[in-house]
Amino acid sequence: MTYLQFLTELKGYAEEEFAVFQRKLIPTKQKILGVRTPIMRQIAREYKDCLSEIFAFPDEYYEVTFIKLSIVATLSYDVFLKYLPQCIQRIDNWATCDSFKSKCIDRHKDEFLGLMPTIFENGGEFEQRYVLVTLLYAYVEEQYLPVIQAYLQRVDTTKYYVHMAAAWLAAEVLIKHYDVGVLWIKEGLLDIKTHNKAIQKARESYRLNEKQKEELSSLKIKTKR
Repeated sequence: MTYLQFLTELKGYAEEEFAVFQRKLIPTKQKILGVRTPIMRQIAREYKDCLSEIFAFPDEYYEVTFIKLSIVATLSYDVFLKYLPQCIQRIDNWATCDSFKSKCIDRHKDEFLGLMPTIFENGGEFEQRYVLVTLLYAYVEEQYLPVIQAYLQRVDTTKYYVHMAAAWLAAEVLIKHYDVGVLWIKEGLLDIKTHNKAIQKARESYRLNEKQKEELSSLKIKTKR
């Protein structure tokens, strides 16, 4: 299969109206065809055995990169690790980042945790976001809360997509481990902007009760306009 053949197949699923919507929603330097996520995931499953071929295709289109990473996410742990650095290098937007979830990490949590500092210390916006969303998807458990706390204290929330991921992660801790999360809020673990966003996100969840939501509301930090 050539790149042109693969692109022709993708274009057969493209929806221009959806592409216009995505271009507004997803800031990327890549072109966007407007192929819906379930279709891209189905294509990734169909071409799982053609990864080396597809991985060599240009990253001209958002959909091509998305499919590459979707295939890698299905691989066994050892093979996933071989492709991981190249995958992270290809991420330039929140949608690709947040969709790049691998089930194999669930079976190697402690081992993968040891690899996160190297990814994080590259310092890029989407390297940091990748670490934060991986913690959110796989590590919001009691034994990993100290690790999450340490990362939240180190993140560069001047980067917008890091700030939003940090708030999302802190909100998830509030939802799943309220006593620990609210202690972090009271101790001022996060910068003011991220602190308030985390509270907002947590209060939007149906998983907290009204008493918890009221307490969180009282902990918002007023800022000068």
